[in-house]
Amino acid sequence: MNIITFCEVDESLFNPEFNVEHFHSGTSLEADIVIINIDSIFEFEENKSSITKDKFVSIAIIEDESDYDAFKNFGIDAWIRMSEISQINNIINLVNKRLLS
Repeated sequence: MNIITFCEVDESLFNPEFNVEHFHSGTSLEADIVIINIDSIFEFEENKSSITKDKFVSIAIIEDESDYDAFKNFGIDAWIRMSEISQINNIINLVNKRLLS
């Protein structure tokens, strides 16, 4: 599974079977999953057609409720609080089921 992050996420949090790249470091993959935060939503929107597969899932990292309100108009598939980021693989496994259906 290919994951591209648009924000800083500790790559050691991800399961080793995932291919993880940071958008700002250059990407060689087409993303199955994109991880963004409130600061990177517009950059993601501008670039998503060139870095994602036809079928992909977006995960937003939120700091507080106001972030959720800002994201709700962008069609984000899943959210995780920054305080729970250590659980990112659980969210990835859940959204992966959506990709496979």
